[in-house]
Amino acid sequence: MLREMSSVRQIKDEPRRRWFQDEHFDLVIWNDESGEIVGFQLCYDKTRSERALTWKTASGFSHNAVDSGEDRPGRYKATPILVADGSFDAETVAAVFLGHSATLDQRSADFIYYKLLGYPNG
Repeated sequence: MLREMSSVRQIKDEPRRRWFQDEHFDLVIWNDESGEIVGFQLCYDKTRSERALTWKTASGFSHNAVDSGEDRPGRYKATPILVADGSFDAETVAAVFLGHSATLDQRSADFIYYKLLGYPNG
């Protein structure tokens, strides 16, 4: 089950950030001053081939693979970065998310679940 992390770093002039995680997901939710969700990033499949689906009010969806920076023999691990990735299996990820989201507030869980299902070509 997703659990909310405490002491999440907030960035000046950006919406409030909340961070949740479990063994399968990392979820960041951005809320405006009134508490409305203005964006989220759901990182999934963390143990095999991590990918990230990001949705923001202003720009819509993006889907990326996470390059962990660990494939460089003899060098220190680099900071993970997002790189272009192909298709997104919206129905499967939404179903798994639903099973992990019981600890989120219902409004946020529903919002993200229905956004996942509404992914274009999903």
